[in-house]
Amino acid sequence: MSGGLEPISPLEAVEMYHDAMRDEHAESTRRSAKHRLRAFIQFCDENEIEDLNDLSGRDLYKYRSWRREGHGDDREPIKLVTLKGQLATLRRFLRFAANIDAVPPELYEQVTLPTMKNGEDVSETTLDPNRAIAILDYLERAQPGSRDHIIVMMLWRTGARTGAIRGLDLRDLDLDGSHPRVSGPAIRFVHRPETGTPLKNQEKGTRWNRISEKAARYIEDYIEYHRPDVTDEHGRNPLITTQYGRPAGNTFRTTLYRVTRPCWRGESCPHDRDVDECDATHLDHASKCPSSRSPHDVRSGRVTFYRREDVPRRIVKDRLNASEDILDRHYDRRSDREQAEQRSGFLPDL
Repeated sequence: MSGGLEPISPLEAVEMYHDAMRDEHAESTRRSAKHRLRAFIQFCDENEIEDLNDLSGRDLYKYRSWRREGHGDDREPIKLVTLKGQLATLRRFLRFAANIDAVPPELYEQVTLPTMKNGEDVSETTLDPNRAIAILDYLERAQPGSRDHIIVMMLWRTGARTGAIRGLDLRDLDLDGSHPRVSGPAIRFVHRPETGTPLKNQEKGTRWNRISEKAARYIEDYIEYHRPDVTDEHGRNPLITTQYGRPAGNTFRTTLYRVTRPCWRGESCPHDRDVDECDATHLDHASKCPSSRSPHDVRSGRVTFYRREDVPRRIVKDRLNASEDILDRHYDRRSDREQAEQRSGFLPDL
């Protein structure tokens, strides 16, 4: 032991970090950190760093270059915003490592983060509100009350995160509007980390969201005619289920990839592909379609819709459980021209 440090392998230190995260972080955050630090462990293996005590600033610089060039899981150069996220996670891990006497306290400071230009760390993809409404209209006609319909409807109508909708139980529904503190049909998002469904903002994310009478009727139809009557591994009754219980988060993502392809609704391909030969027509490869969108894109599309309709920021913030800064930076996809036109409607002629 030198300088007060205690020998520990990179793998053991990372495992301790993951365990420590259980006290304060949602499962999705822990999963993301685990994925990002997997590359760091691989780097240590390839460079024969068996004791984290031996990690140096020079090693950290080499790791930065190694990841930027795509070594690790990616196998191809990664984007600057991805690299920034990888290095930010490593910095947090090294601060933890210092607390357990694995590295010097100041080592994390030697992990410098790339400087991002305006908007460079923001995803540009979104589901245009007009497309979202068209997809939902199609589902209401072709598959009313189906699981696909309910997933898309809940994501679009509430603007909630996938984890919040996945965590809904039957007990969280007030479809007849009988709750004394909520006027009309509503659903309640609840932070339940002990049984596998935490909310992103933990207890602060617990809230009621109003839904329309129409949405409530579709949910009732889903429960009566399409929902497998199963419980999850904790004995809870999920709203959205598979034949095995509560669906994995990836179920929502693959559903969105599939239903947001234009060809899925019988539309012509906007990418000049031969539908009979396109790999993206196969369910396992739906994400390869340039038009496919993720649940995050639905959320950004919903924010854009609210902003176009001049819904007050406070209302949008509360309904989507996100700060105004996050909504502006990561979800609002109005063009500069659209924003200028909307501002002009509130300003007197000059």
